[in-house]
Amino acid sequence: MKETVRHNQYNQPIGHPVSNWSTRKNPTKPTLEGIYCRLEKIDPTRHLEDLYTVYGPDTTPMNWTYLPLVPFEHKLEFSAYLTSISQSQDPVHYAIVDKTSGKALGTLALMRIDKVQGTVEVGFVIYSDQLKRTRIATEAQYLLACYALDELGYRRYEWKCDALNEPSKQAALRLGFVYEGIFRNAVVYKGRNRDTAWFSIIDSEWPKIKLRLESWLSPSNFLSDGKQRKRLSDF
Repeated sequence: MKETVRHNQYNQPIGHPVSNWSTRKNPTKPTLEGIYCRLEKIDPTRHLEDLYTVYGPDTTPMNWTYLPLVPFEHKLEFSAYLTSISQSQDPVHYAIVDKTSGKALGTLALMRIDKVQGTVEVGFVIYSDQLKRTRIATEAQYLLACYALDELGYRRYEWKCDALNEPSKQAALRLGFVYEGIFRNAVVYKGRNRDTAWFSIIDSEWPKIKLRLESWLSPSNFLSDGKQRKRLSDF
């Protein structure tokens, strides 16, 4: 249903009221538990070996085209990086841990945290080849969105990527993010321009998106070999 436009005393259209709004809290939770995975705040000791296989020199080169980072050639250098991001309060970095194997298979983060306005972005989405196109990858995104939108009460949850990064754009749409447009000449990275594609989920949309994700992630939607019965788009 289309929202009725409100007007002020000068007959100018104005936005709908936001009652009882207050500054949101910082994301501080150390662990987010799911069915297939859990998100753990980065620990430079516990996650070093697993994540070096995700960030190290033997990774697939094309995985890094649209990322601001390059693979780490030396473990000591990567250890220093993990130590640094483990202490960061924005972004807040999480390792994606497979609950079956206990191994960290990738990372993601909450970033550009605006507690006053209630907006936050998911970023630093770096997956191993093993993690891509799995239910763990989807559940990791679901868990972080639940934390930001449900538990912390943020109003707006953002996804941004290079406008030329088709896999990232398709992933955002698959997860339920709404495409908002292109910010031209937004970033210079790796010696080249980046036009940035913007996507978002807002709090009023989240309940339906959440239910759809939960339906797909349900163990009943998967066969014994892990293959899905229905695609996410089928829900």
